[in-house]
Amino acid sequence: MQLIKSDINIDFLGKQKIAYALSLILIIVSIGSLMIHGGPNYGIDFVGGTLVQIKFSQKVAVSDIRNGLSDIGLKDTSVQGFGQTEDHEYLIRTSSSETMADNLAEVLAKGIEASTGTLPEIRRVEMVGPQVGKDLKNKALLAIFYSLLFITIYISGRFELKWMLSGVTAGALMGAVYFLSIFNVSMPFLIGAALVVTLAVFWTLKLKYAMGAIVALIHDVLITVGIFSLLNLDFSLPIIAALLTIIGYSLNDTIIVFDRIRENVKGADAKEALPQLFNKSINETLSRTILTSMTTLIVLLALFFLGGEIIHNFAFAMIIGVLIGTYSSVFVASPVVLAAHTRG
Repeated sequence: MQLIKSDINIDFLGKQKIAYALSLILIIVSIGSLMIHGGPNYGIDFVGGTLVQIKFSQKVAVSDIRNGLSDIGLKDTSVQGFGQTEDHEYLIRTSSSETMADNLAEVLAKGIEASTGTLPEIRRVEMVGPQVGKDLKNKALLAIFYSLLFITIYISGRFELKWMLSGVTAGALMGAVYFLSIFNVSMPFLIGAALVVTLAVFWTLKLKYAMGAIVALIHDVLITVGIFSLLNLDFSLPIIAALLTIIGYSLNDTIIVFDRIRENVKGADAKEALPQLFNKSINETLSRTILTSMTTLIVLLALFFLGGEIIHNFAFAMIIGVLIGTYSSVFVASPVVLAAHTRG
């Protein structure tokens, strides 16, 4: 199946400056939002605490729920609607994971019944200790970082046959990050610094395709996290799973373009001809790129609208990731590889 004619010739690299400006704006907004909010809006998976999902048979006032929680000693709580308004469901969050741990559901139900006049159905209770939450957060950051480095090893070996060089470099960076993490260095700062060093090292070692891939993946992850921060959506373990899936999806899309670029660039001596060859490669893979993205988005949109609130944020993160990942394969990864080729 071919949606786009084989002889299409869109000047993607001619729009490179516009694409860079758009990406830069999105990244600045994302970083700005993360700085203002002090990072993502971490769910209880990462900060610890207790989450309770309740359902009523009729409409109740949020203020009455809060009064009931206050009466049973839960003062540091937040209450928000969950799902459709007609479902009468609410999420209750508290920073404490110890309060009434043995019979929390029973005490909670009775306290809310006393203030609202309606006995709620306790649908879900989740408790995470603060230390467990901190450990999960650090491991999630390390999982994303390590996945990026393993990807660069594959890309360097697959396209430039530099398995040993990229492997030793990535291994040294992973070892340094793990060693420093033992001394309680702030994990977000450590990962950020390691990624900057990674980019500098790959540029110096002329790992062209690995450089393009990792820049695009950092671009995709950062913008996705930034959008979650802007919308103040919960950042939980399922979102980490979504980010890792986005990395895999974006990489698959990027590899398709890279493979065609490598084939077309073979034997090209003149650097002046490289932009035309890169454009040709992107155009030749455009039909497959769009088809892959469209079929993936159909499934994700079905999950988003029909899958229920539990996977709502996961599906939303995936939708953003597929769109940004498709964009970055064309307008971020390829131009970075071209810049590295032109550099020599």
